[in-house]
This record gives sequence, C-alpha cells and structure tokens, in this order.
Amino acid sequence: MASQVLSKPAAVETTTPAKPGYKLLCGTGNRPLAEEISRQLGLELTKATCTRFADGEIFVRLDENIRGADVFIVQPTNPPAENVMELLLLIDAARRASAARITVVMPYYGYSRQDRKDQPRVAIGAKLVANMIQTAGADRVLGIDFHQHQLQGFFDIPVDHLYARPVLVNHYRKKKLADLVVVAPDVGAAKMARGFAKQLDAGFAIIDKRRPKANVAEVLNVIGDVNGHACLIVDDMIDTAGTVSEASRALIKLGAREVYVCATHALLSGPAKQRLSEAPIVEVTVTDTINIAPERRFDSLHVLSVGELLAKAIRFTHSDQSVSSLFD
Repeated sequence: MASQVLSKPAAVETTTPAKPGYKLLCGTGNRPLAEEISRQLGLELTKATCTRFADGEIFVRLDENIRGADVFIVQPTNPPAENVMELLLLIDAARRASAARITVVMPYYGYSRQDRKDQPRVAIGAKLVANMIQTAGADRVLGIDFHQHQLQGFFDIPVDHLYARPVLVNHYRKKKLADLVVVAPDVGAAKMARGFAKQLDAGFAIIDKRRPKANVAEVLNVIGDVNGHACLIVDDMIDTAGTVSEASRALIKLGAREVYVCATHALLSGPAKQRLSEAPIVEVTVTDTINIAPERRFDSLHVLSVGELLAKAIRFTHSDQSVSSLFD
C-alpha cells in the first residue's frame, strides 16, 4: 500500500489589534480647562453628549469607542451639585463602555471643607463624595490643592495630589517684587505660605483671625513684620473673599507698601467680586481649576492656567511614570 503523506495545514496569520491609547473626556463643569489640557497633550477630546431632560435630569452618552482605553475624565465638583452627578454618570458610562482604567481628574474637590464632624449630627460631605466616585467605578484620582492633605485618605484608590504652587510662584518670580513678605491668612494656611516664602526668597507672616460663623472672618493680629514691605497673601481658595479683603486692610494699616493676593481655587461666591474690587489689593491671581463666569470677573483679577501641569500628570500616569516631580 502506498504511503500517504499528510501535509501540514497552512499557518493562519493572526493580527493582534493595537491596544488603544488614552482618551480624554470632560463634562460641562470646566470645558475650557479640558480644552487647554487637550491642546497641551495634542489629543482631541473624546466626543460625548451631556444634556438635560425637560425635568432637569442629566443624560450622558459617550459617542466614541473607548473599549480597552485608559480614560481620563476632567470634571471639578464645585457647585452646582449637578457637577458631581455629571462626573458620576461619566464614570459609569466609561466603565460600562469597557474602559481599561478610569482616572478622575478633579481640579477642584467640591465639599472638601466638610471633612470632619465638628458639630453634632452633621454629614461628612468630603467622605461621601469620595465614596460615590469610587462606587461609580473610578480607578484613580488626580487633584490639585485639596483643602486638607488628609482628604487623600478618604479614598481607597490611588490619589495623586498636585500643587498649583509652581504655576503661581513662576508668576511672582517674573514680577520681581522687592522686599516681599508672604502672608498666611490663618494658621491653617501657614505651611502653604511658608513654601511660597521659601521659593520666592521672601519674608513670612501669619494673620491671627477668628471666624465667628461660616464665611465671616475677623482679623485680630498680624504676627511678623510687614511695615514697608510688599505683601502676598496666599490661600488655597477664595470663596466670599471676607478673609483676604479684611487681611489686606489690616496689612495696609500696619504699613504694608502694597498687597497682592493669590489662590488656587476661585469660587468667588456672593459678595466676593465687590469685596475684592473695593479692597486695597493690587492684583488677585488665581488658577483656572474652576471656570470663572464673566459676571464674576473684575479688573484686578488675573487667571493662570494649570492645563500644562495636568497634561504632564496625565501623560506620566498613562505611561506609568512617577508624577512626584510635579508635587513641588
């Protein structure tokens, strides 16, 4: 019987699809900042629909394929509360669309001042927001200047906590202010202000104030020499501007030559615009972590962008590089 030669089956060529890179999403909370980050990264924003039903209910839909992608969602959680809900829906939509990893880029951590139970029967809003972000499906959080550093511990997922100080310090280095003294508006801001003073090679002072009730501040004393000096008041946020406006008047009374104010987050609520416009302040410098509406802006307001800082952090996070170089 003739032997039968069995031929091997021809090899079937298989091609593994390229793994998607990273995607940048944003809600309506601060689209201008997301667009600046997009420009810095050279990456287009992923198309998404964020609309409202007739009753005000939020509808979110991702209009592009993000399966297997490393997704970064840019959305601050400042008021109105819809910003928080919109962020949660964006996270949920990304998770259900099979994103490989979801990083929440939260330039401003709303509800961060509600971080402890300092009165009977009050909610700890900062912890609740952290829980909701995790439950929605976030894998990481990237934020700037939390109100308190320990807020990072409210999350059980990795948190990269960046500082806007390099952006603000660079601005004042260019001004080359003579005889500069950096002023902490209260004891809580002392560590932040001391860091500014060290990097600007400036003096340091602290304002002793008391707060009889929320959003009301009274200056009691200034610890440090400000007579004849240019003073820079440094804080993490400006809400109703009661603290910095009263502080600026106290510094001028004590002989300060001129007063500047800088802060990372510009909430500018209620009477803030009027208070800052009427206070003896040469310039108020803030960053764009919160989108400032035109009606809240005033002549002495100067806005710096943290878009480049966040773009670097996103690029490093995506490539699994250390972001510690951006912490200072």
